[in-house]
Parts: sequence; structure tokens; C-alpha cells
Amino acid sequence: MDVTTLLLLLLAGTIVTYISGDKLASKVALLFSLGAFGFSIYLLNELNLGCNINHVSVWITNPKVYLAFQADGLSMAMVLLTTSLLPLILFSSFGNQFSNAKSFYSLVLFMTFAMVGTFLASDGLLYYIFWELALLPIYFIALLWGNGDAEERKKAVLKFFIYTLGGSLFMLIAFAVLYQKAGSFLIQDLYKTTLSGIEQFWIFLCFFLAYAIKIPLIPFHTWQAKVYQKAPTVGTMLLSGIMLKMGLYSVIRWQLPIAPMAAKQYLYVLVGLGIAGVIYGSIVALRQKDLKKLLAYSSLAHVGLIAAGCYTLTLDGLTGAVSQMIAHGFVIVGLFFAAEIIYRRFETNKISELGGIRLQAPKFTSMFMILVLASVALPGTFNFIGEFTVLFSLAQTNLWLALLGGSTIIFGAYYMLKMFQNVMLGDKNTKLFTEITFNEGLVLTIILGFLLFFGLYPKPIVELITPSLQNILMVINRT
Repeated sequence: MDVTTLLLLLLAGTIVTYISGDKLASKVALLFSLGAFGFSIYLLNELNLGCNINHVSVWITNPKVYLAFQADGLSMAMVLLTTSLLPLILFSSFGNQFSNAKSFYSLVLFMTFAMVGTFLASDGLLYYIFWELALLPIYFIALLWGNGDAEERKKAVLKFFIYTLGGSLFMLIAFAVLYQKAGSFLIQDLYKTTLSGIEQFWIFLCFFLAYAIKIPLIPFHTWQAKVYQKAPTVGTMLLSGIMLKMGLYSVIRWQLPIAPMAAKQYLYVLVGLGIAGVIYGSIVALRQKDLKKLLAYSSLAHVGLIAAGCYTLTLDGLTGAVSQMIAHGFVIVGLFFAAEIIYRRFETNKISELGGIRLQAPKFTSMFMILVLASVALPGTFNFIGEFTVLFSLAQTNLWLALLGGSTIIFGAYYMLKMFQNVMLGDKNTKLFTEITFNEGLVLTIILGFLLFFGLYPKPIVELITPSLQNILMVINRT
């Protein structure tokens, strides 16, 4: 069996979930998500044993398009991130009631199918199709099951859709040009294509517009906070925990190796944009009065640092960036789930209306505190491994960049601990806050266990991704 089996499993889960009806949809979706995670572990084992789990077959003869799926350490790390977070996200939703649940859960599985396809596709046009397919489910999830005023939600979701679709069209143009040069969309053929400096600049720019919007990087971030706030928590988790990683992964897999001269020429500009996102996101987070918006801007700051690590074009930068992608996926899902737990009991996300939780729910408070500390990269958590490695790569590039990038730790500690004080401590809210249920505690325990285990022992993940990143760097440095 190869990686296409995983895609077929997720696609079958989408269909079966829909036809199972509203009462069984959540349980069927969870069952298929666990199956997908288990099969991902099997694929990882096969990869480690040296088995061929790739798939290549002709799909369209003119233009020549292949059903080409490639699994290496980098893509498998992203697939495992996706399939491990999916059961947690689905299980966390069991405390909510959704109208037309069969459609909701089938859309979640279809979105996962598209994201996994994006991470595995090694044909440019096939990759683009999966990239676009991932946009459709989250559009409807946020639009139909989102929070707040319907008109505001429609405006936010439409802006997100137009932004991302518009950016993706530039990427499609880039692939069309590359096909004219290479006569193929296969990634190994695109890597070998000889492009002039000006051609690389325009190809790089087209890719950058698509990825900068998806990640997002400033000044292409304006859709993010509103969508994160208005989407249901499941949608916010999918966006922040997995979907934005599509952009970061694609920078490493597609943009940098295909147009390395442009990446090297504009290195300081690109790294500077990432660090600007760190500073901007942190400052704006300080002023937020809504818990979900604060977490959205916190995410903006962290992914800015990850992007900066990618654009250093060093092995440490890429290794740290991928490690931090994985750590950020788990910690941000945990934080948004904690915000959902609070909302279930207090029915508000306004920080000024919260407080007094510690005395009523000490277990939840302790778990939330560990998530906050992981978010600010406390040593012993996996986030520390990623952030330290990225900052080390920035120091190798320019010490001032490392100092500015390190501000995420200082700013992050300030606004996250201040948020914790206002939300969890004191006695502002007089409503009863019941201790977390077994299901809620299980989700948080798994997330915390992952962050702490790999914070102390990151070797398996680092060894998985390093060979792939070394190969990509060889392509980048071929000129």
C-alpha cells in the first residue's frame, strides 16, 4: 500500500460520514480520523524501513500531468501533524451541538483530505488542485457554523476566500510558466529547470503572494483575526493548527528550491518581513479585548518567526522552522480549545468579563498555565526547541535579526501571562465554572504530553525531517 491509500481513506470517510446521518456523523468522523492516524504511523514505519510508498501514474497526457505523490521525512512530518491533530479536533467538538452535523463533519474530513494531498503531491498542477480544494470546506465551515453577527461573519469569510483565491491564481500562473520551461509539472523536473535571474524573481514573487496570504505574513494578514474569531472553534483549530502550515511547508518544498537566486538576493527583506510580523502581532495582541483575537495575533507573531527561519536558507533555520510548525500546531489547538472550554461555561470571549476560574477549576487552570508557558517557549517544551533553533539560525545570518526575532519571547511572555491573570485569576466573574470533563481533560492531556515529551526528546522528529531538508538545501545551493 502507498500514500494514495491514506487519501482514499479520508475521502471514504467524507462520504460515509455524510450518509451516516446527523446522530452518528461525529462518531463516524472520529473513527475514520483515528484510522487515518493509524495508517500514517504505518506509512512512517514503511518509510523508515526503506519501502517505496510513493505513487506516480499518468493522469492527463496533454498537458502532461501525473498523479504523483511523494513521501519523505518532511511531507510525512506534515501528514502526521495533520492526522494526529484531526482526532483531537473532532473529539474536542463533542461538547458542541451542530445543526446539519453530517455536513459539518464531512467537510472537516474533506478538508483534511485536501490538506494531506497538498503535503504529498509532487506534481505542480496536482498540488495546486489540492491547495484550492482545501479552501472550499473551511469557507463553508466558517460561513455556516461560525459565531457572532451573520453579516460580519459573511464579510470576514468572503474577504478570506477572495484573498486566498486571488493569491493562488498567481501561483497557477507561475506553474504555467514553469511548464513551458520544463515540459513537466513534476517537482524533480521543476528543480532542474534553468531560469534566468529575472525569471526567478517573477516566479518567486508569484509563489510568495500565494504563501504570504495563507501563512499569513504582514501586510497580507488582514483577513486572519476576524476569521479566527468568527469561525467555530473547530474551524479555527483547522486554520491555525494545520492549514497555515500549508503555506510554510510550500515555501520550503516549492518556492525556495525552484527560485533560489531570488531567495538569496532578497533574503534580508524576506527575513525582515517575518520579524516584522513577530513585532506587529505581539504589539496588537497586547491590545486585544477578545480572547480568540488575542490568540489569533499571537499565532501571527509565531508564524512570522517560523517564516523568518525558512528564509534564512540554513539547515538550522529550516529544521527549527519545521519543528516550530509542529509545536505551534499542537499548542495553538490547545489554546483555542481552552478558550472554547471557557466559552462553553461563561458564554463570552471578552477578557474583561472573565476571571475567577482558578478557585473553581484548579485542574483546568494548571493545564491552561502549561499551555501558556509552552506558547512562550519555556525550556522543557517542544516550542523552545523550535524557537531556539530558529533564533540560532538568525544569529548566524545577522545578530540584530536574532535580537529582534527574540522579542517574540519577551512580548509573548508579557501578553500571554497578562491574559492568564485576567482570564484565570481574581474574582471578576461570579458565574459557576465547573471543572473540565473527562473528555476535555483527555484532549488537553494528550496535547500537553506531546509538547512535554518532544520538548525533552526532540530527536525522533529532528532525525525524520533533517535528510529531506538537507536534500532541499542541496537544490537551493546548486547555483
